[in-house]
Amino acid sequence: MRAVRVVVRGWVQGVGFRAYVVRIARDLDVTGWVRNQSDGSVEAEAVGDDVSLRRFADAVRSGPVAGRVLESTEQWIEVPKAGDGFHVVR
Repeated sequence: MRAVRVVVRGWVQGVGFRAYVVRIARDLDVTGWVRNQSDGSVEAEAVGDDVSLRRFADAVRSGPVAGRVLESTEQWIEVPKAGDGFHVVR
């Protein structure tokens, strides 16, 4: 299965970013996870079809209204299977 991992930096913690990513993922029907990183970034990985994953990556790079993404990276990978749902990893 195809997956995309997106890491964003900027004003991305303490602004509802993870909740925003969960909403986007559920709207696009992709599975995966999102988490805050100790360096202040947010990392998310989603599994799904290519169109949904492209929309997911674009939305994560845009971020919620309260946040501001200054830098982002994305990595396309293959994973053995999709997980259940989309959740926040602590």
